[in-house]
Amino acid sequence: MEILVRRGPSAQGATIGQLYVNGEHECYTLEDEVREGPKVPGETAIPEGRYRVTITRSNRFSKAAGHDVFTPELQDVPGFSGIRIHKGNWAKDTEGCILVGVLPAPDGTAVWSSKTAYERLFPKIDRALESHEEVWITIRSA
Repeated sequence: MEILVRRGPSAQGATIGQLYVNGEHECYTLEDEVREGPKVPGETAIPEGRYRVTITRSNRFSKAAGHDVFTPELQDVPGFSGIRIHKGNWAKDTEGCILVGVLPAPDGTAVWSSKTAYERLFPKIDRALESHEEVWITIRSA
């Protein structure tokens, strides 16, 4: 499976993008600001590139939920760790991760209906991995 995120320009500390699965538009994304200079922990989008995706247990989400929570995780992101695709609406929810949503906010600072978008995307990734297909995500900026 090939996932592509096409980022738009960053605005007001956030970056809206569009996510495609095998060439088909799936949803919108929200990330932190794309920065040219040094990384600001929890406020910087991951570097452009191609990353393998696995599904792993999230310590943070498992602790918050009180049970095991598994989410897609991007592997070997330079300068980052624990980068996941998950639910959330605002840039403050990302901490470097990729949030998904059905619609972007008009001002480009949030995504809406994140739970719906995630519940559509996660099973596709899970099925691909269950059938021993590799899953890759490519991140490209505008």
